[in-house]
Amino acid sequence: MSSITLRFLAEPNTVNFGGKVHGGTVMKWIDEAGYACATAWAKRYCVTVFVGSIRFHRPIMIGDMVEVEARLAYTGNTSMNIVVEVRSGDLKGGEMSKTTECLIVFVSVDSHGRPMPVDTWTPGTPGEIALADHARAYLEAAKTARPQ
Repeated sequence: MSSITLRFLAEPNTVNFGGKVHGGTVMKWIDEAGYACATAWAKRYCVTVFVGSIRFHRPIMIGDMVEVEARLAYTGNTSMNIVVEVRSGDLKGGEMSKTTECLIVFVSVDSHGRPMPVDTWTPGTPGEIALADHARAYLEAAKTARPQ
């Protein structure tokens, strides 16, 4: 499975002092959706090794319908680069809009925590190819920008 979408209602216990869903809660949802996508692809336990380019576009309100979509963008030998987009909206209005997006990398590991190979994912549509190119370029830029 190269993508997964989680859907649920934003509950009152996720609210911050401003009356909106905590950013940390949104990041937890991103990690959970990414984990589900990575594990379904690798067919084994996976660990988060990188979260980057997280962008909060607008707040999520209590009672909103929330969708967290995780899509495989690129695979390495043992890693899966997954793009996650969070959308939300009022159920009565029916419109969902992007609230948050990021790139997250998982590595497939064995029971001793050693990296394990994953199947190669090949993008098939122009959008998937562009997404894979974007993920590769972002990660390459992140590697070269990091102090050695």
